[in-house]
Amino acid sequence: MALVHIDGDDLVVVIEGLDKLWALKSSLTIPLANVRGATADPGITADPKGIRAPGAHLPGVITAGTFHLDGEKVFWDVKDASKAVVIELADERYARLVLQVDDPRETVTLVEKALR
Repeated sequence: MALVHIDGDDLVVVIEGLDKLWALKSSLTIPLANVRGATADPGITADPKGIRAPGAHLPGVITAGTFHLDGEKVFWDVKDASKAVVIELADERYARLVLQVDDPRETVTLVEKALR
């Protein structure tokens, strides 16, 4: 699972627990200027993931790490699809972040409010 918070002009994602091991990341910091928006999207876990490099993918169990699809990099950290949030990015290493968070609506509101 991931914790998402705003620190000044940055969106900060902290990967928790063993997810750090599976995703091979402990945190990400993205300038808010490069964040395009966020949506709660439990259906995204059914979408194609692409090529995993590096990370872990056991369908129905965990999707974590960097995945390459259609020329884009997407960072995943999801075990429970009902708690998935997608954060769209521009001019960053990743085109989007797909994260499991404790409260998807609260996270979307946090991101959208910071972008205003």
